[in-house]
Amino acid sequence: MSDSQAYPQLRNDVLRRMGELGRAVPGTMQGFQALHDAAVREGALSPKMKELIALGIAIAVHCEGCIACHVHDALQHGASREEIAETVGVAVMMGGGPSVVYGSMAMAAVEQFQGPK
Repeated sequence: MSDSQAYPQLRNDVLRRMGELGRAVPGTMQGFQALHDAAVREGALSPKMKELIALGIAIAVHCEGCIACHVHDALQHGASREEIAETVGVAVMMGGGPSVVYGSMAMAAVEQFQGPK
């Protein structure tokens, strides 16, 4: 991926492809959506914290589409640029050098969703 990756567009593409997959395997995708909704629901952890955790995992497992979606959702749940940056730091600790690369992608996504600092 290059620095010119458009994360808002990537998120839209991921959601569109998930919709297409939902038409092909509706039961599976309905189950996945129910799992997602249950996992990020308010509980002992807030939805914001859960999205930050998901973002850290997305960075560590090198999923660009997941990064786009979870940066967006973390911001929607009130995460700050600083909270996302610290999440990237934890992902780097867990994932090493490759997480540095994918963590920098997450910060680029923040800029695209929020605008420059």
